[in-house]
Amino acid sequence: MSYVLGVILLACVTALACAIPGVFVVLRKNSMIVDGIAHAVLPGIIVGYWLTHNLDSPILILGAAIAGLLVVLGNEWLSETGLLAGDAPQGLIFPALFAGGIILVSMDLQHVHLDTNAVLIGDLNLSVFPALVVNGVNIGPQYLYTMLGVLVVNIVFVAVFYRHLKLSTFDRQFADVLGLKTRLLNTAFMFLVSVTVVAAFKAVGAVLVISLLVVPAATAQLISQRLSTMIALTATFAVTGALAGFWIAYGLDTGTSAAMAVFYGILFVTVAVFDKMMTRLRRRRHANRDQNERHIQTRTHLERSAQVR
Repeated sequence: MSYVLGVILLACVTALACAIPGVFVVLRKNSMIVDGIAHAVLPGIIVGYWLTHNLDSPILILGAAIAGLLVVLGNEWLSETGLLAGDAPQGLIFPALFAGGIILVSMDLQHVHLDTNAVLIGDLNLSVFPALVVNGVNIGPQYLYTMLGVLVVNIVFVAVFYRHLKLSTFDRQFADVLGLKTRLLNTAFMFLVSVTVVAAFKAVGAVLVISLLVVPAATAQLISQRLSTMIALTATFAVTGALAGFWIAYGLDTGTSAAMAVFYGILFVTVAVFDKMMTRLRRRRHANRDQNERHIQTRTHLERSAQVR
């Protein structure tokens, strides 16, 4: 497999893996929690490395996912106590975890290839190394198959718990009445989000991963009213942004993940402006139609009055 094809496939698979759970993240209004998870996974990665001394070990993903889950559970606990209101619990938890991770990286792991720049924005162009070779044949980046595994798990989870996720997202109280274990489902889902964030860490870093999770789904929400349609549009926007981001980065000789994030932002603004224009046009048409109907009714009334006279 060529280098260019490997980067393109990795970009598309990573974007899809993030976009699928991103639909429910956006609908549940948990976007900032995801940002907290993305920042809080760093100390989990460091602890995992201390235990394994291997940056490719799955223990790193597990440790980082647990650290991300702590943000979710801590946010829920602080919110339920009433000690802090709004999004203040997130502002209390994840900055402390992320700052601790940055200190550990800069002080104790300077000999390890895990610098703060890679942590913040990732490097998708370098994530294609090393390649997976089977019987002397290069079948693509090893990291590509890691993200493929995450994508498959996300699709299976959403497919199996689609009805439960739908009910708990749009009407949690009704889901509780039906006997669905919404708290357990939410914890499992956010753990899956944490795993996805950690898996995408190498490619897009802590800052840009939120754009892959949130922006395609937020864009699709502007123009769709059905959940199934929103999921399909989100996947379409995710792949489109991955392809466009790669070619933009290729032309400008810059980072692919950053170009993807910029394109997603441009796409969102474009769709938002177009949707606003269409909404105004529909309102204008409705107003004109109502005005015409009133004119017709008035003329009919005058004609009937004239006939009576």
